Amino acid sequence: MASVSQPRNPGTGTYGYAIYDGAKKLAEGNGLAGYDVTSNFAEYTALAEALKRLKSLGIEGDVLIRSDSQLLVGQMSEGWKVKGGVYVGKLKEARDLMKEFGSIRFEWIPREQNSEADLLTRVAYARYRRR
Repeated sequence: MASVSQPRNPGTGTYGYAIYDGAKKLAEGNGLAGYDVTSNFAEYTALAEALKRLKSLGIEGDVLIRSDSQLLVGQMSEGWKVKGGVYVGKLKEARDLMKEFGSIRFEWIPREQNSEADLLTRVAYARYRRR
Protein backbone atom coordinates (compact mmCIF):
# COMPACT_ATOMS: atom_id res chain seq x y z
CA MET A 1 0.00 0.00 0.00
CA ALA A 2 1.11 3.53 -0.65
CA SER A 3 -0.35 6.98 -0.40
CA VAL A 4 0.65 10.48 -1.29
CA SER A 5 -0.47 13.96 -0.38
CA GLN A 6 0.83 16.44 -2.93
CA PRO A 7 2.06 19.03 -3.61
CA ARG A 8 1.98 19.68 0.11
CA ASN A 9 0.82 17.90 3.25
CA PRO A 10 -2.12 18.35 3.59
CA GLY A 11 -2.86 18.26 -0.09
CA THR A 12 -4.43 16.07 -2.73
CA GLY A 13 -4.38 12.62 -1.17
CA THR A 14 -4.32 9.53 -3.35
CA TYR A 15 -3.64 5.88 -2.66
CA GLY A 16 -2.66 2.66 -4.38
CA TYR A 17 -2.50 -1.00 -3.40
CA ALA A 18 -1.80 -4.39 -4.94
CA ILE A 19 -3.10 -7.72 -3.65
CA TYR A 20 -1.11 -10.90 -4.12
CA ASP A 21 -1.50 -14.56 -3.30
CA GLY A 22 2.14 -15.62 -3.38
CA ALA A 23 3.49 -14.50 -6.74
CA LYS A 24 0.04 -14.25 -8.35
CA LYS A 25 -1.51 -10.79 -8.49
CA LEU A 26 -5.20 -10.95 -7.61
CA ALA A 27 -6.12 -7.26 -7.78
CA GLU A 28 -4.91 -3.71 -7.64
CA GLY A 29 -6.59 -0.43 -6.95
CA ASN A 30 -6.02 3.28 -6.66
CA GLY A 31 -8.07 6.36 -6.07
CA LEU A 32 -8.64 9.68 -4.42
CA ALA A 33 -8.53 9.88 -0.63
CA GLY A 34 -9.58 13.53 -0.71
CA TYR A 35 -8.43 17.09 -1.24
CA ASP A 36 -6.67 18.89 1.59
CA VAL A 37 -6.00 15.64 3.46
CA THR A 38 -2.83 14.43 5.16
CA SER A 39 -0.65 11.57 4.00
CA ASN A 40 -1.77 9.67 7.13
CA PHE A 41 -5.41 10.02 6.06
CA ALA A 42 -4.46 8.71 2.60
CA GLU A 43 -2.55 5.76 4.15
CA TYR A 44 -5.58 4.69 6.17
CA THR A 45 -7.84 5.17 3.16
CA ALA A 46 -5.55 2.79 1.25
CA LEU A 47 -5.80 0.23 4.04
CA ALA A 48 -9.60 0.47 4.24
CA GLU A 49 -9.99 0.18 0.46
CA ALA A 50 -7.59 -2.79 0.27
CA LEU A 51 -9.52 -4.57 3.04
CA LYS A 52 -12.81 -3.96 1.22
CA ARG A 53 -11.29 -5.39 -1.94
CA LEU A 54 -9.99 -8.45 -0.10
CA LYS A 55 -13.48 -9.03 1.27
CA SER A 56 -15.02 -8.68 -2.21
CA LEU A 57 -12.56 -11.32 -3.45
CA GLY A 58 -13.81 -13.70 -0.76
CA ILE A 59 -10.54 -13.62 1.17
CA GLU A 60 -11.26 -13.85 4.87
CA GLY A 61 -8.37 -15.92 6.20
CA ASP A 62 -4.91 -14.87 7.26
CA VAL A 63 -3.67 -11.67 5.62
CA LEU A 64 -0.29 -9.93 5.59
CA ILE A 65 -0.38 -6.18 4.96
CA ARG A 66 2.91 -4.60 3.89
CA SER A 67 3.18 -0.84 4.12
CA ASP A 68 5.93 1.77 4.03
CA SER A 69 4.04 3.80 6.66
CA GLN A 70 5.66 3.23 10.04
CA LEU A 71 2.77 5.05 11.71
CA LEU A 72 0.15 2.78 10.16
CA VAL A 73 2.07 -0.40 10.94
CA GLY A 74 2.82 0.77 14.47
CA GLN A 75 -0.73 1.80 15.24
CA MET A 76 -2.37 -1.23 13.68
CA SER A 77 -0.07 -3.91 15.07
CA GLU A 78 2.30 -2.70 17.73
CA GLY A 79 0.04 -0.76 20.02
CA TRP A 80 1.30 2.70 19.12
CA LYS A 81 -0.94 5.35 20.63
CA VAL A 82 -3.41 7.22 18.48
CA LYS A 83 -3.15 10.84 19.56
CA GLY A 84 -5.74 12.21 17.18
CA GLY A 85 -5.96 13.83 13.80
CA VAL A 86 -8.27 13.82 10.83
CA TYR A 87 -7.18 10.29 9.92
CA VAL A 88 -8.65 8.72 13.09
CA GLY A 89 -12.01 8.08 11.41
CA LYS A 90 -10.29 6.09 8.66
CA LEU A 91 -8.23 4.22 11.25
CA LYS A 92 -11.44 3.20 13.02
CA GLU A 93 -12.99 2.15 9.71
CA ALA A 94 -9.96 -0.06 8.99
CA ARG A 95 -10.12 -1.60 12.47
CA ASP A 96 -13.80 -2.40 11.98
CA LEU A 97 -13.07 -4.01 8.61
CA MET A 98 -10.27 -6.08 10.15
CA LYS A 99 -12.80 -7.87 12.34
CA GLU A 100 -14.06 -9.69 9.23
CA PHE A 101 -10.77 -11.53 8.72
CA GLY A 102 -9.11 -14.48 10.47
CA SER A 103 -5.92 -12.70 11.34
CA ILE A 104 -4.14 -9.71 9.90
CA ARG A 105 -0.44 -9.08 10.38
CA PHE A 106 1.35 -5.89 9.42
CA GLU A 107 4.89 -5.55 8.17
CA TRP A 108 6.79 -2.34 7.56
CA ILE A 109 8.79 -2.23 4.32
CA PRO A 110 11.08 0.49 2.99
CA ARG A 111 9.52 2.73 0.36
CA GLU A 112 11.92 1.31 -2.25
CA GLN A 113 10.20 -2.08 -1.83
CA ASN A 114 6.77 -0.54 -2.35
CA SER A 115 7.26 0.73 -5.89
CA GLU A 116 4.18 -0.92 -7.41
CA ALA A 117 1.75 0.65 -4.94
CA ASP A 118 3.67 3.93 -5.15
CA LEU A 119 3.24 3.96 -8.95
CA LEU A 120 -0.51 3.27 -8.59
CA THR A 121 -0.72 6.17 -6.17
CA ARG A 122 1.01 8.51 -8.60
CA VAL A 123 -1.31 7.40 -11.41
CA ALA A 124 -4.27 8.31 -9.19
CA TYR A 125 -2.66 11.66 -8.34
CA ALA A 126 -2.25 12.51 -12.02
CA ARG A 127 -5.92 11.64 -12.58
CA TYR A 128 -7.33 13.60 -9.63
CA ARG A 129 -5.11 16.62 -9.07
CA ARG A 130 -6.79 19.96 -9.06
CA ARG A 131 -6.11 22.15 -12.04
